[in-house]
Amino acid sequence: MQLNSPLTDGVTALRFCNRIPVLTFAGKAIKMKLSLDLSYATPPEWAVQALNNFDAFLCDHADCERKASSMAMSFVAKCPDKTEIIPELIETALEELEHFQMVYALMEARGVQLAAQMPKDLYIAELMALCRSSVDERLMDRMLLASIIECRGAERFRLIADAAEDEEIKSFYKKLWTSEAKHGHIFVKFALNYWPEEAVFTRLKTLNEAEGNICEKLPWRPALH
Repeated sequence: MQLNSPLTDGVTALRFCNRIPVLTFAGKAIKMKLSLDLSYATPPEWAVQALNNFDAFLCDHADCERKASSMAMSFVAKCPDKTEIIPELIETALEELEHFQMVYALMEARGVQLAAQMPKDLYIAELMALCRSSVDERLMDRMLLASIIECRGAERFRLIADAAEDEEIKSFYKKLWTSEAKHGHIFVKFALNYWPEEAVFTRLKTLNEAEGNICEKLPWRPALH
């Protein structure tokens, strides 16, 4: 749910329909996306430095897609009792694996090999440090952080698409950012199956602001995060 949306002016009611927030605005019901707008906007110059060392960026991108697929499947392994979300988690894992395949095909075409070893991702490490310690709270935090990570990926894929001069690269990343934005939505939807709306969005807002602070301080490199 966008907390700082212009739609909030003139809103007469907020309700939930099948766990999807619905605003009544000017007498009309409007379904909203569940993910938040990122609290920090990556400057367009970030994409320029990534494109200047694009082969290294592709290696990192491939690694991120592989990890995203594994993350979705790790939720399946850790939550065998949460049958409401398992089919969509599996679908998400398959989509991320397909993205890995697509990135690898682009790497092959450019003569770029997968890296034998990737450096530690400080962005992910700092996000995971935000997770609370109890089993239930940690699971909520992991789902909400997954949403934020997907939203950040979508934002940066869009920046790459906007900055790329090569039409193949531009088209490739334009397709990817729309898919990543969808994943940002579904991880919040997963959380809403098990925790109250107010608790989910309060915690999501806190984590979203913390993620923005992390992004703003981390040095740029030819990598997604």
